[in-house]
Amino acid sequence: MADDIFYMERAIALAKQAEGMTFPNPMVGCVLVKAGKVIAEGWHKHCGADHAEVMALKKADAKAKGATMYVTLEPCAHWGRTPPCVEAVIASGVKKVVVAMTDPNPLTNGRSLKAMRAKKIEVIVGVCKDEARQMNGAFIKHVTTKMPFAVAKIAQTIDGKIAAMNGDSKWVTSVEARKFAREKRNDVDAILVGVNTVLLDDPCLDAPGKEIRKVIVDSTLKTSPRAKLFKGTKPGQVLIATTRKAPLSRVRRLEAAGADVIVCSAKEGQVDLSELFKALAKNGMVRILIEGGAGVISSALKAGLVDRMHVYIAPKIMGDDKAKSAVSGFDRKKIADALSGRFLSAGRVGSDIFMELEV
Repeated sequence: MADDIFYMERAIALAKQAEGMTFPNPMVGCVLVKAGKVIAEGWHKHCGADHAEVMALKKADAKAKGATMYVTLEPCAHWGRTPPCVEAVIASGVKKVVVAMTDPNPLTNGRSLKAMRAKKIEVIVGVCKDEARQMNGAFIKHVTTKMPFAVAKIAQTIDGKIAAMNGDSKWVTSVEARKFAREKRNDVDAILVGVNTVLLDDPCLDAPGKEIRKVIVDSTLKTSPRAKLFKGTKPGQVLIATTRKAPLSRVRRLEAAGADVIVCSAKEGQVDLSELFKALAKNGMVRILIEGGAGVISSALKAGLVDRMHVYIAPKIMGDDKAKSAVSGFDRKKIADALSGRFLSAGRVGSDIFMELEV
């Protein structure tokens, strides 16, 4: 069992090398072991590339016969951009397959396990299951609910403030924390912000390592077609969600600037985020980073749309009741009613603290 955990942890580490690059597929890693030695490794690098099992089997070639395969997700049993992996696994002659978790995709979901066992391959399921599920939380949510996995990012002072009363927010956190936060954008398919963030900060909303889609929540279309977020973008890269309150002239002006405008239902006068998130999932956005402002994050929390939070805490104190809080309008009258999260990790980034929570 200790060996199983050791090799599965290696497979998980391999899978994570492609974080943010496999959409809409999961991250998957694979290790082939024979006579106590690793003979081949593989991981799914990007959508359309060989899956992890196939990559490892190609490297091992004939040596795969009689080996044990460690794979972070049940091999797929259906055709997509590539053939079913389970067929390659069975044909390779491996004698044992250790799987971290069953594939939640209804097109596979246990079918590969049955197929391998029918061919007398020993199959073990559940080694490092929690780690595998955490790694592929976005894939699991998308394939089972058709909704995107949302991460809300907050940069705040010790007393929970994200900006001064006048809106000044440059800079709450350190240079190191801001660089780290930008790199986190590489892990998602889209960044989502409210229109006030666009109007106050005029951000580019770029990712340092890849092209990323930009989603603006703007109920009356106040976004300027000259905003920085349009610079260097391709058609379909900027998406603006609005309501029927938005004048048609503004819709046409933003479309001319290159934006795709989605008209959503209104909820309490604002864009219905649940409806928007469904539309984003249909548009291929599996993992979304909500970068503000406080009202959008609060609305997403209220609607139960946030899966994780990335919280950066600077060793600063504003001490002003009128300064802007990290979450606004998310009213809970008693401590017992507060929204509770579960810590996943915490550590220092520059002079700040970074925490990842599951909510």
